[in-house]
Amino acid sequence: MAIKTAGIRTAEKSTRIKIENQSSIALPKGADEDVQKIISFIPTEHIRGLEKLRLVDFIKTPQLKGMNAPIKGDLPGLYHPRTQNQAAWLEISVGALLQPTEKFAKRWMAKTSFKSNLAGLVFSLVGQHYYLTLRHSVKKTNLEPQIRQYAQKNLKDWSEKNSVNSKRAKFFKPLRPYMERWAKWLNKKAAAAQKK
Repeated sequence: MAIKTAGIRTAEKSTRIKIENQSSIALPKGADEDVQKIISFIPTEHIRGLEKLRLVDFIKTPQLKGMNAPIKGDLPGLYHPRTQNQAAWLEISVGALLQPTEKFAKRWMAKTSFKSNLAGLVFSLVGQHYYLTLRHSVKKTNLEPQIRQYAQKNLKDWSEKNSVNSKRAKFFKPLRPYMERWAKWLNKKAAAAQKK
């Protein structure tokens, strides 16, 4: 019996993040399942130590309570690192993603891009958690580009996985290398114009 089980790893229990919806703003249809799918796309070792993901109307940070200066825009997400006896958790503002106080066109655009914006935000917040707590080899000065790269890579992989059989993906796939080259050229041109 011992020989048969030697070297076989026990099945690890899956790391589940509790999702709390404390938002009074109506979410698009199937948003709860979308959040679960986005989180299940992330490797388990990257979300180890995260306790929950809380959806709120708008994020109110305790650091900004005493400020009199108006802040432009709403904070879409916030990573709360581990403190003494509380595990790390994520907070996402549904109001910043859906923009319920704006005019019809902005609300419609926000609602149609909700799923991809939510995925990008979750990947960014998980990237913060991963690089701040689990990757000790990254210097503090290099955190921002590493987190941005992590979020972009995961968002690209996630969107490719979701659009495997769509007509739009099949149409644009042959054009992608040209568009990426064009985007790279435009970015180079913009950086050169900014230096002048």
